[in-house]
Amino acid sequence: MCDSNSNVVNEKLDPQLPSPDLYAKLIASTGEDLSRPGLLDTPTRASKAFGYLTQGYHQTLQEVSNNAVFPTDNSELVLVHNIEFYSLCEHHLLPFHGVAHVGYLPDGKVLGLSKIARIIDMYARRLQIQENLTKQVAEAISEITDCRGVAVVMDASHMCMMMRGVSKQLSSTRTTSMLGEFETNMQVRNEFLASVPASKIF
Repeated sequence: MCDSNSNVVNEKLDPQLPSPDLYAKLIASTGEDLSRPGLLDTPTRASKAFGYLTQGYHQTLQEVSNNAVFPTDNSELVLVHNIEFYSLCEHHLLPFHGVAHVGYLPDGKVLGLSKIARIIDMYARRLQIQENLTKQVAEAISEITDCRGVAVVMDASHMCMMMRGVSKQLSSTRTTSMLGEFETNMQVRNEFLASVPASKIF
């Protein structure tokens, strides 16, 4: 059962959040009774939820990385696998969720591991398509580390394909973005791709 927190309507709303009135009108358009107990606070809760799911618009790369870039003598491939993410499809406002696999080749600097996950979250918490999300994550890591190359693979399931339309429950989508040596050196690219586990997203 969802958390219904009956006090939520009394909390001060962030001015950046969409108006609860928008959600009230949307619910009313279905013919529902907004005065029934289960829906009394739903417009406010929905407003807050949407604000959380799109908070990436109010974050910057500098904020989420928080200067966590450190000197290193290592020049070998750094890999981080199975970073969970969720986002909202910009076409239907329905969720898609999955895992990201990230690799980069340091050039004198490494990025704190948790910051890779935070960068993914920042871009995922916007209205997205998976192709753009993958590219944005790769470009951000490249920008902040000045590395020799970045590779990002994302596997995700899309509710817009599962809940509506073709209604394919077992489908998943894989997208890639290769920058620097991952784009130009097939040996480096293949080393990374060989390390990426098979998709298990449903």
